Amino acid sequence: MSKELVFVVEDEEDILELITYNLTREGFLIKGFTRGEDMLSRLPVSGASCVVLDLMLPGIDGLEVCRRIRNTKSTVHIPIIMLTAKGEEADIVTGLELGADDYMVKPFSPRVLIARIKTVLRRKRQEKDVSQKPLQIYTLDIHPGRFEVSVDGNKVELTSSEFKTLYFLASHPGWVYTRFQIVEEVHGSNYPVTDRSIDVMIVGLRKKLGSAGDYIETVRGIGYRFKD
Repeated sequence: MSKELVFVVEDEEDILELITYNLTREGFLIKGFTRGEDMLSRLPVSGASCVVLDLMLPGIDGLEVCRRIRNTKSTVHIPIIMLTAKGEEADIVTGLELGADDYMVKPFSPRVLIARIKTVLRRKRQEKDVSQKPLQIYTLDIHPGRFEVSVDGNKVELTSSEFKTLYFLASHPGWVYTRFQIVEEVHGSNYPVTDRSIDVMIVGLRKKLGSAGDYIETVRGIGYRFKD
């Protein structure tokens, strides 16, 4: 885990110093930024392994930074941990829908932040180790290596969470999964997501897929499955 490069975007200097000090002690390389625009200009060619991102930033806010990271092919797979004072459920849901891998609310424990970073990096390495082959089912073409989805040949832009959920369900047609099982598969255990946020994410996924959204079926009182 040592010598992984972590980008930290935080406009409060004392918090930035606190994060930098603790992550450096843990063996990470740290590059700090106080503005999202500055970080975005460096990220594609940096080799960064993870981004710790505040939401309330001068200039473009953290949500827009997250959106741009996820909409850029060279950075789409970089894990994002949102770190913010905005702890309302609506804020968390929005961050996760945009593709954040984790969400921590201030005040926070540096030790917990370090544990969260290690978890998302470990998960990302495991994903690389597992051979995820392109999947063709009904009118859908899903390509994990390129992080691409198309319906009847037309590309569909999905967030990281939406893509992982679709691939997971489509890889097991007919199997019913609870909301908790979907969260655990996509984000790992102990992830701060409510049943409502999963339902919201599924609604958004179906909408983006258009007619192919009907392949994701609701099993009342249990969860979801992909049409068999």
